[in-house]
Amino acid sequence: MRKIYVFDTTLRDGEQSPGVNLNTREKLEIAYQLEKLGVDRMEAGFPAASPGDLASVNAVARAMKNLTVIGLSRARETDIDAVKEALQGAADPCIHLFLATSPIHRQHKLRMDKNQVLETAQASIRYAKKYFSKVEFSLEDAGRTEYDFLAEMVGMAVREGANVINIPDTVGYLYPSEYGAIFKFLKETVPDIDRVQLSTHCHNDLGMATANALAAIQNGADQIEGTINGIGERAGNTALEEVAMALETRSEFFGAKTSLVLSEISRTSRLVSKLTGMVVPGNKAIVGANAFAHESGIHQDGMLKDKTTYEIMTPETIGLKESKLVLGKHSGRHAFRDNLKELGYDLSETELNAAFARFKDLADKKKEVSDEDILALIEDKLIDTPETFSLQTIYVTYGNEATPTAKVIINGPEAQPIVADAEGNGSVDAIYNAIDKATGEEVTLGDYSIKAVSHGKDAQGEVHVVLSQGGVAAQGRGLSTDILEASARAYLDALNKLIEKRKTAVPQDQ
Repeated sequence: MRKIYVFDTTLRDGEQSPGVNLNTREKLEIAYQLEKLGVDRMEAGFPAASPGDLASVNAVARAMKNLTVIGLSRARETDIDAVKEALQGAADPCIHLFLATSPIHRQHKLRMDKNQVLETAQASIRYAKKYFSKVEFSLEDAGRTEYDFLAEMVGMAVREGANVINIPDTVGYLYPSEYGAIFKFLKETVPDIDRVQLSTHCHNDLGMATANALAAIQNGADQIEGTINGIGERAGNTALEEVAMALETRSEFFGAKTSLVLSEISRTSRLVSKLTGMVVPGNKAIVGANAFAHESGIHQDGMLKDKTTYEIMTPETIGLKESKLVLGKHSGRHAFRDNLKELGYDLSETELNAAFARFKDLADKKKEVSDEDILALIEDKLIDTPETFSLQTIYVTYGNEATPTAKVIINGPEAQPIVADAEGNGSVDAIYNAIDKATGEEVTLGDYSIKAVSHGKDAQGEVHVVLSQGGVAAQGRGLSTDILEASARAYLDALNKLIEKRKTAVPQDQ
């Protein structure tokens, strides 16, 4: 089997999804999980974008030991210098240079002719090679670039010593046969093309990102670039889990495979969804909640007779259980521990005791506790932000002909609890106004969303909020069977993160 290298850009292109803003702790949590998943290369960010991005890329670079860590750079010396600084301490660093090549980008964005683009790219590769033994060069919007200029640019990059050359369908414009033909043309036309790896990077604007990536692989691509759950700019990137499972399931057709640890796919998907706040649709291929669900009587009958009648892959392959184990308030610690192990968690005694207490509290509120409930309880505590403020008690008064009011009791930095009440346009607004009064913080609510993490009328609800203060934004999450309590916890979680960011902020004049 031909090996297809996996270049994960969840932390860079994925974070460019509107509304996503990961802090360094969250980026590290995702990075460690991607390392367990077995990605070969990880694009940790765009160091020149901001001091914060440079710092987070450096934190990831120093933490990763078993993969290549990559920093993105425009074809500028200042960007290259930023990547050099960000990747200090990396076990295996690589720089990813890019420059647009299509006529529309040359004319309207770069205002350069072909020679200027060629010379700029050549100079940037030469400069980068002074500091990096591994260089990837991307021809932005290659899918809409003239064939002869593509060949000229790729030939230059080969001669200048690039290790990987990326041919992206930046705007998701191409049809699979068109995109595959580009790789075939380059393989047959460019001298010494076998000295480099060709990479595919697709976007999903017309819903063909996975199909295009597979077409590129069929025509000689050595590397697939994408994100977990397909997150990213606009309609997103190629979903890595989809390509990996397509190659695994149809290995006899493609003759190629990734080296991903497939049983880590489900867990990775859940973590990325939780930390980015981007919900995975139920019908999403591979990792959606319904991907291995069967409701139709005909389908159920077929499944009972032989699973292969309606399943071309097994849920166990991606790290899911086939059946659901229902837990309730009468369940003991032993059953709870066993269930956690089946879900992929091996907790210490202290962690188990804390998780079991949270489980018992939830079981008193619900008739049945599902695997989704258990996962939410565990994963909600994977990342702990120092709590300047925490929720003690909340009271809400609401009537459709009365003004909603809320009273909160907040544990603050001082020993005495803080009590505050406020009115609002609705119950959640009243709660947030009361929290603002209690904490004395002035923040702006940029986003608020709710999702159910399990099923039924007594499902746990997860609230995701984005708060901003002085140009700094932070995400918060709250979990409870009471959506108002979850809303309060999410708001305080985001507020605590803002306070932590404020403590480590670099003054603007520096």
